[in-house]
Amino acid sequence: MVLAGTQVWERFSFYGMQTLLTLYMVNHLLKPGRIEGVWGFATFRAGLEAITGPLPTLALAAQIFGLYIGLFNITPLLGAWAGDGPLGQRRTVMLGLVLMAAGHLAMASEALFLVALALLVLGGGLLKGNLYAQVGQLYQGDDPARPRAYALFLLALNIGAFLAPLVCGTLGEIWGWHWGFGAAGVGMLLGLGVYLAGSRHLPPDVRKVKGAAVSTAGDGRRIAAIMVVLLPYTIIFSGAMQAYNLLLVWAETAMDRQVAGFTMPVTWLLAFDGAGTILGIAIMLWVWRWLAARGAEPDALGKIAVAGALVAASWALLAVATTWLPLLLVIAFFIVLDLSYGWLEAPANGFAAATAPPRLVTTMISINIMAFGVANIVSGWLGRFYEPLGPAGFWWLNGAIGAGGAVLALLLRPVVRRLLMPLAPGALATA
Repeated sequence: MVLAGTQVWERFSFYGMQTLLTLYMVNHLLKPGRIEGVWGFATFRAGLEAITGPLPTLALAAQIFGLYIGLFNITPLLGAWAGDGPLGQRRTVMLGLVLMAAGHLAMASEALFLVALALLVLGGGLLKGNLYAQVGQLYQGDDPARPRAYALFLLALNIGAFLAPLVCGTLGEIWGWHWGFGAAGVGMLLGLGVYLAGSRHLPPDVRKVKGAAVSTAGDGRRIAAIMVVLLPYTIIFSGAMQAYNLLLVWAETAMDRQVAGFTMPVTWLLAFDGAGTILGIAIMLWVWRWLAARGAEPDALGKIAVAGALVAASWALLAVATTWLPLLLVIAFFIVLDLSYGWLEAPANGFAAATAPPRLVTTMISINIMAFGVANIVSGWLGRFYEPLGPAGFWWLNGAIGAGGAVLALLLRPVVRRLLMPLAPGALATA
């Protein structure tokens, strides 16, 4: 409950930031007369465009969003070093929560925009992998309850994801951007409070466990198996993440948001996303139990392939939504997309926690998170194709990426089985 409660409020703050970030940049910060006041932005843009080439405002906003989310999920490698080494998981999580709270406070000043993003990225890096690792440490060996625990942890995540657009999004769109960012900061402080209050109930740090540093001959094969699973995982997420980036910019002008005479804030779409994910996880857990009772539960890559197919189907719906019944079909898009997340994230994290050498659990979980970060950077880079392809073509592109990841997951199943068979014949089936 402590870890889940911390996750609810940390995700509330994260998704509050994510909900508003692209809209804030496109509609406010990147406009002439404002962006000049952001410390270091000219240098930052020059460095970025030296890599990407010139970026118009929309592509620039998409790239910054992708870099922010991407780096937020790459820096957990730093957190893994601190959590598995000098600080331990508990202290590293607490430091991460403090730095993220400081980042949200810095968002109160437009001049500190890049500083705020840097603090959030660093804090997230210290926090995320260690929090996920602590979930895995509640279970021993190949306990089949572990992937279901990650699914429940994902459920807690999406409670925060559901609340953030309703609170932070509404405040940001109606009252002012900084009201929304401020609410996200309050959520982070609440997460810190929950973690501090319940820290005595958490599992001991792995670095303190006797024998945790012992290496075995099979460690390399276990790590290789995890990395193979991450290939389709990364590709599928690359195709999914545009839902939190340019989709909101498109929906702001292209979608009929009138509901009973009320203009729905565009950020509320992400509340549908959070609610849909909660429903999707509940359905997914029931399906897994039903299949497990019949000895037919898919392995990790089988589940990931299902996720890729769902991502492809969701973008196909949105491509249709560009010309017909936008509101209804966008809601349908989120329902289908949200069904995919449990089939994608929980199996990958459960597989890593079950397969990784004990001394490297936090590191391998952090590499999983890094893969998600890479996916977001790729998604930001793909944003340059939005205007040339048009919305419908761009949605089809993202759907094709999801479908490609699904095919790759199925093709890689025998590879992972060969890597793990000499070590633990049932390892793939337990994740």
